[in-house]
Amino acid sequence: MKSLYLTTALALTIATPSVAQPALPEGAIRNVVLVHGALADETGWEDVARLLTQEGYTVTAVSNPLKGLADDVASTKAVLDAQDGPTVLVGHSWGGVVIGEAGDHPNVAALVYVAAFAPDSGETLGALSQSGPPTEGVQQIVPDEKGYLSINPETFPAVFAADLPPERGALMAEGQRPLNGAVFETKAEVAAWHDKPVWYVIANQDKVIDPAAQAFFAERMGAEVTRVDASHAAYVSQPGAVATVIQAAASGK
Repeated sequence: MKSLYLTTALALTIATPSVAQPALPEGAIRNVVLVHGALADETGWEDVARLLTQEGYTVTAVSNPLKGLADDVASTKAVLDAQDGPTVLVGHSWGGVVIGEAGDHPNVAALVYVAAFAPDSGETLGALSQSGPPTEGVQQIVPDEKGYLSINPETFPAVFAADLPPERGALMAEGQRPLNGAVFETKAEVAAWHDKPVWYVIANQDKVIDPAAQAFFAERMGAEVTRVDASHAAYVSQPGAVATVIQAAASGK
């Protein structure tokens, strides 16, 4: 079982005992890179990473600064540079925008979107968000004096993580990492999903990104789709289901 290796920007590394490595399916991609979204950090991937490392995958969680698309793509590509071969690149929420840009990296062999945005080149989140009525979660987003966005901590558990225990949702609310609101007007320059195989996990109970919008992204990309009865925090509340989809992407199935 391998460790969850985190980027040098992180303080947390999960060490695991040195034991015999499980055998991956023949031809499976071994490397997995996980990209968090806005209002969250890399630690939310911990259970997904644990399940994958137990199966023999090498997993790295990126810590993105959330200051802008270029910065987050640079952080993700730095992690991709460090991979020793083909990699499955996974993104949640805002992380979907990031993996669409960073996914043109030569080490990326497959993309997995988890309740994530998936703009085409030339599109902005602002325009995509205005294509339908604001969700309950979006209505709870508030800017600070510098234009960074977060969700009202009092309503965060209900709109972001309704299927998690209330105390876990409250901890996530307290640990929010705000997103620079300017990213909503930043045009996507790359849409790697045009050239890479794609899997998509739709969160049926998502109150932040409308499940109908997720279905639109998935259909437009020609993605292999899995639906889970989960909140926007599907990667936290349904780690087994998400890990299974990542393994499917790693095996090309």
